[in-house]
Amino acid sequence: MVSAIRGEYELAAWLVVLALVFDALDGRIARLTNTCSRFGVEFDSLADIVSFGVAPALLIYMYIGHDFGRVGIVVSAMYVVLGAIRLARFNVTTSQTEPSVFIGVPIPTAAVFISVLVLLFEDYVSIHQYKYFILIVAAFIALLMVSNIRYPSFKKLDLQSLHYMRLFVTLLIAASLMIVYPKEGFALVFMLYILYGPVQALVHLSRRYKLFKKR
Repeated sequence: MVSAIRGEYELAAWLVVLALVFDALDGRIARLTNTCSRFGVEFDSLADIVSFGVAPALLIYMYIGHDFGRVGIVVSAMYVVLGAIRLARFNVTTSQTEPSVFIGVPIPTAAVFISVLVLLFEDYVSIHQYKYFILIVAAFIALLMVSNIRYPSFKKLDLQSLHYMRLFVTLLIAASLMIVYPKEGFALVFMLYILYGPVQALVHLSRRYKLFKKR
């Protein structure tokens, strides 16, 4: 947040990405060390809303939102509020076990995608005039966070049912893309994940409509 206020947008964006790494590790470390507690769960949610809600929202506003006056304020605020609702709903509806699917876009995914977009716009000066696209994406993702669209959770992969060679090739291609083009690779992977939910929902609705017509 301090980096965003100072105008160090690339550093601010990378720090949000780094927060994702720590977010992925904290729960696993707690389980490995047998230090899980209700306090830890609540504190984790507070950390998430700051790292993936307030920080990206401030980055959005400082990077492009302030150029659009009240619209920038509303989009940035909407991102924080809907992100907090997403976390609250997750805490209420999730049991002690890890979910097999997420309802709505996870807030860390949304935050990292926004941050990677900032990195891309900083790299490609020729597209600076289209920075308002970040506001559109932020508003769209904020709505997806509180939607009922289902997203796959990779915390509970059934390795027995996976085709190992296909999985290995997919991971190899993704890793190679991120090594050669880290920012573009991250943006592509997260964009595909975010779009997966709406596309699947549309396919499901299309199938239900066809079945209804046949009746």
